[in-house]
This record gives sequence, structure tokens and C-alpha cells, in this order.
Amino acid sequence: MSELGPAHGVLRLLLDGRPRTRAELIDLSGLARSTVTGRLEELLTAGFVVPSGEAASSGGRPPARFRFNPSARLILAADVGATHLSVALTDLSGTILDSTTSALNIAEGPETVLAALASAGRDLLAAADRSVDDLAGTGVGLPGPVEHSTGRPNHPPIMPGWDSYDVVARLSRELPGPVLVDNDVNIMALGEHTTQYADVEHLLYVKIATGIGAGVISGGRLHRGAQGAAGDIGHIRAEGHTELCRCGNTGCLEAIASAAAIAAHLRTTGLHAETSRHVVDLVRCGNPVATQAVRQAGREIGTVLAACVSLLNPSVVVIGGSLSQAGDSLLAGIREAIYARSLPLATTELQVVTSRAGHQAAVQGAAALVLQHALGL
Repeated sequence: MSELGPAHGVLRLLLDGRPRTRAELIDLSGLARSTVTGRLEELLTAGFVVPSGEAASSGGRPPARFRFNPSARLILAADVGATHLSVALTDLSGTILDSTTSALNIAEGPETVLAALASAGRDLLAAADRSVDDLAGTGVGLPGPVEHSTGRPNHPPIMPGWDSYDVVARLSRELPGPVLVDNDVNIMALGEHTTQYADVEHLLYVKIATGIGAGVISGGRLHRGAQGAAGDIGHIRAEGHTELCRCGNTGCLEAIASAAAIAAHLRTTGLHAETSRHVVDLVRCGNPVATQAVRQAGREIGTVLAACVSLLNPSVVVIGGSLSQAGDSLLAGIREAIYARSLPLATTELQVVTSRAGHQAAVQGAAALVLQHALGL
């Protein structure tokens, strides 16, 4: 969409889906009639704007209305997990048109995983009877720290062979348009915010799965920090714990309260729990040992989140990730600790809720990443 140039400004006025006349666009933009007319012509020629009937006339010929055309270009959005690959095709409004998910181990390395991603993307485009030339860009979420400015993974702990790999260059060989790469929790936060809480200025998204991480929305924008490490709450030390974490430190929140840590604990009690799905199933079946373990994990997570609430003062804390499907047991433990440890001023109107976007948060966030870049938002 870089071909639009200055016409982006007029297009942004139509992104809410409401048809507008030329006169309305002139009033809203503050631009001269000739300028708006010229930019509308550019948008019409490129297909980003289409006619949308006529407005009521106050005398004379009824004025034409124009609306945003979200199908003018498409976006590929990918969520690369530790053991799965999800790829979706969306339009420019972020609506998911088609998607596919397959089992794929991140440890197979970047060439294998990214080749599979590009192949899945081409298949989705072919099924939609569109070509790669219709792409506005590709958004990718990876399960590890990412230097967002370059799209290169930065010492990811569960991604052997990925450190400093040029993901953007590899995908750009097959997929035209910009390629945007970020940490998976960041894109989940972005997806949740743009699709469910667009009017919320301050939101904290917490992913609880094999690991634990957070995405921070501050002032309505994703906050990545100086090196892109903002929200790495999984490696904050939990009081009174000395368990060894995969990062090499001891007592990390992730080492005691992640789905992997809970599953390991449940196995010591004789229960079959290899994955987060097993933990969730045990809780849903009413197993008291699993239910108590998940609630205690919620308390440990809530204790760390209480400090985040005091520091960031969000309006909403969203709990996502596979373990969030355990429901009330996890959420009750988190709420208990947050409300007990945070000042009333920070929690009076605080919402602590499970994700509304669910498993689609990541691909919706990856699509939003591309759209925001393309429109300079």
C-alpha cells in the first residue's frame, strides 16, 4: 500500500466503514477541494475506495458517497508457536477470510518453518483466487524475543538455530510487500486490543501457556521497550521459590506457574499431565489436585501482576494462552492476589478477564501489525 503516498490521509477517514461525500472528506481533512478530489481519484484507481451510492440532496444533483474497500488488498498473518503454525488470510479490515493450522515444531529451524509458512500462505491465496501481488504485507508472531526493527529473533530460549536469523529477508523472497515480525505475546495484545478493546487506552495482555509473558498497550499503542523486551514477566522472581528456570535463573514465575510447571507438578502426584491441554482437561473434569494447583499458580501470577498493575495502572488485564481455558480456578487465583496486593486507586475500576479474541488473537494482531504499518498508524 506504499503506492498511495499522501492519499493515506484521506483513506484513514474512511476506515471506519462509513460512506462519506467529497464535501465531508474536505471538512474532516481540512484539505483543499482539488487536493481531496485528486487523492480520491488515486484511491478509486487503486481500488481502495469504491462508490457507495448517493447522499440525500439539499437541492440539485445528489452528491456521490465513497467507502473503504477492505478487499482491495489482502494480508497474510502467521502465528508461529512452539509446536504449531497458524496462517490466516485477512482483508484490510482484519476480517479473517480463511486460515489453516498445522503441527510444526519450532526447533526444526527457520528454513523449514518459514518455508511451510510461505507455502501455507500461497495455498490460502490460491484458494481465494488471488495472487501474491494482492498482498499488502505479511505479519508474523514468533515465540521468543524479537528485535522488532529488524524482525530478527534475539537469543530465543526455545528456538534453536533462530538467533539473529533474517526472517524478513527469507519471507520477502516469496511474499511481496512488507514483512513485520514481533514477539507472539505482543501481537496477541495487539489483536485483543484492536478487535475487542479499541476504546481502552491502557491494557495488559498476559499469555499463560508453556511459558508466561505479557504484552503492554499504553496510551492506545503497543509498548515494546528499548530492546523489545517489555512485558517479560515470566522471568520475574517469585517470592519464596528457588526452582530452576530454563533461562538459567532460579525462582522465575515461569518455572513455578506456567502450564509446563503445573504439568510437571501434577505428574509427581501420579496424574497424567504432559501438556497444558491435559492440565485444562483435569480441571474441567473437576480433579481437585489439578484445580488447586491451577488456582495456586493463579495466585503466584497475580502477585507479580499486582506489581504490574501498580506500575502501569491498566484499565483491563486480559488473561490468554492455553491455560486460560482452565477458567475460573486460574482467574480466581489471579484476582485474589491482584486485589489483595494493589492499591484501591489502581483496582477500583480494573477488569481482570479472560481473552475474548481467544486463539485468534495472534493472527488478528499480526494482521493489525501490517495494517498499522501500511497506513502509518
